[in-house]
Amino acid sequence: MKDRRIEAEKQRIREKVWSLLEKSGEALFPGARGRIPNFRGAAKAADRLAETAEWRRARAIKFNPDAPQRPVRLRALREGKTVYMAVPRLRRKKCFWRLDPGRIPSKDFPAAATISGASKFGKPVHPRDLPRIDLVVAGSVAVDRGGARVGKGGGFSDLEYAIGREFGAIDDSTRVATTVHSLQLRERDLPVTDHDFLLDLIATPKEVLRPRRGNRRQPQGVIPGHLTAEIRREVPVLADRKVR
Repeated sequence: MKDRRIEAEKQRIREKVWSLLEKSGEALFPGARGRIPNFRGAAKAADRLAETAEWRRARAIKFNPDAPQRPVRLRALREGKTVYMAVPRLRRKKCFWRLDPGRIPSKDFPAAATISGASKFGKPVHPRDLPRIDLVVAGSVAVDRGGARVGKGGGFSDLEYAIGREFGAIDDSTRVATTVHSLQLRERDLPVTDHDFLLDLIATPKEVLRPRRGNRRQPQGVIPGHLTAEIRREVPVLADRKVR
């Protein structure tokens, strides 16, 4: 079960970051609060990430479906990389859309990089049919210099990673990145639980940070005791790994 003290602290951090982005005018449509916040400079952060060797090597990239990472998804398609975008809330057994840039007209790449476009241009795939994922790009509300992150609170980004581990598409050599505004970078360590994955790359509009995680390991799969009743009920692919 979730640790209520950790969850309360995470929510306090979310509220702080959302307020900072809104008050500074750095939050963009559709807004910050309650979301992975879209931010001014998201395209520049995508550019910084694209300068890394990890990005250049990656051929198959697993993405979150949120607005601030749309420039990263678009760049991936334009560079010929295969994009695997999670279906929002993992509500289907085939819970990822595969976007193959070789099968999508280039004029449609901007649309395909959106949630609605991915459902139109993407092919639904079950996690067992995922290739080895070279790079995971996640959305974040807050990050720290040690590679910890806080999402928007639904638990789905961590679950997407865990499902990838369960089905063998993600392993210890898969790198994990995020793009954020500098206001989302917290100087104090963020609270983490056993199901929280850690970041290898943090790209802001100005720089790329490479956290040193020390001996902290990535989650190795789904942790049944950390699943909420809602997730157990509404994520059908969980039954395929008998994690209930």
